[in-house]
Amino acid sequence: MNRRRSQALFTVALVVIDATMVALAFILGYYLRRAIPWPADPVNIVELSRYTPLLAVQVLSVLTVFFFNRLYHQTRAHSRVDLVYTIFSGVSIGTMLSVAISALIFKNSVFELDYPRVMIVYAWLLAIVFVTFGRLAHQRILAGLHRRGWGQDRVLIVGTGEVGQMILQRIRWSPHLGYQVVGFADGSGGPGDVLGTPVLGKMDDLPMLIDQHHIDEVIIALPEATHREIVRLISMCERGKVGIKIFPDVFQIMATEVTIGDLGGLPLLTVRDIALRGWRLSLKRAMDIIIGSALLVLLSPLMLLTALLIKLESQGPVFYVQERMGMDARPFKMIKFRSMRNDAEENGPGWTVSDDPRRTRLGRIIRRLSVDELPQLVNVLMGDMSLVGPRPERPVYVEAFRQSIPRYMDRHREKAGLTGWAQVNGLRGDTSIAERTKYDLWYVENWSLWLDIKILIRTVFRIISDHNAY
Repeated sequence: MNRRRSQALFTVALVVIDATMVALAFILGYYLRRAIPWPADPVNIVELSRYTPLLAVQVLSVLTVFFFNRLYHQTRAHSRVDLVYTIFSGVSIGTMLSVAISALIFKNSVFELDYPRVMIVYAWLLAIVFVTFGRLAHQRILAGLHRRGWGQDRVLIVGTGEVGQMILQRIRWSPHLGYQVVGFADGSGGPGDVLGTPVLGKMDDLPMLIDQHHIDEVIIALPEATHREIVRLISMCERGKVGIKIFPDVFQIMATEVTIGDLGGLPLLTVRDIALRGWRLSLKRAMDIIIGSALLVLLSPLMLLTALLIKLESQGPVFYVQERMGMDARPFKMIKFRSMRNDAEENGPGWTVSDDPRRTRLGRIIRRLSVDELPQLVNVLMGDMSLVGPRPERPVYVEAFRQSIPRYMDRHREKAGLTGWAQVNGLRGDTSIAERTKYDLWYVENWSLWLDIKILIRTVFRIISDHNAY
């Protein structure tokens, strides 16, 4: 089965799953309303078959909203949190649309019904749950088929440098995304291979390579290339009618939102800094206080038990207070549960590594589950930290990183966080500081309240599965 046909089949299957789940939610909502006399006994409720027109409108409305929200366009990776959010929005708008359409077209007609409002509420809530499970099941099946070679895109990577190799490794680590790297194209096009993947030819041979190897997608991994070279490569790729992706250069470094405006008809790119200011800053602070206070109260029994166990296991203080750099590079005292021996830094500060011998037995557990970070909720309430933001580092490390990592200090434009965008993307513990900085800068320039909520939710799941917490 060719790629286009398999993708069409996957999309049709997704539409059928969505329609089935919305219909099942409507039917179950009907029976729940008949079975549950709340807020009052159901009156004027008729047999289910009479609600068929309303059911059809409900299904078509939700599918239409999903279509216009691009929920039937193929995406390679989709966060579960984002998926739930988009489904909630789509089903909610679709349900309101169906009620409005039904009231409009069925008024004074043979299909006119006084349908129970509670039944619609049940159908709405159940549709969110059912569609979510249906789409997650579809994702699992699709990922399994991709791993077995079904519906894979044949990919050609332009550029054999560090970025090209990084993209190859990411694709190999993510077989569920459905990419198959056929080979590379570079400047010389000489024979050889890169990490076991062949170099197929020169960049100037792109049209021939696309046709000869039946390429579906080209990834241009040349962040150092000029815009003229990129435009030329895109022009050659378009002859083969393939998908084109470009690894960003300056836009990634700037980590800002770029919009198109004009100056008297002259198009200009506007680089918009979205640093927290004004009401955004107040909103984030309010969330820190409300959620931070709630978490401190709810987790206080666990924190009390942890403190007791630390005291019983080894000599020394329960808490470990360390100077870190926060917003505007101002130092503050960060509080943690002590997870290492009391003499762990008698020879000076040291970077924590996997299987660190300085850890206590209890320390291994609380660091693995991030329980050692819970006292930082006090830092959050005091205003030194936020629930979400770039993780703070010690002054000695900040001074070293600022010398070697471009724009490292820009991550200090916002408060340090208990968790962050880098951490929920797997960059914890002994991982690349340069990579972490890229994620931190992206977060600083693209902050939103929903992004903070998403990071907090993902943090919970990351704690369960993360193996980089030392």
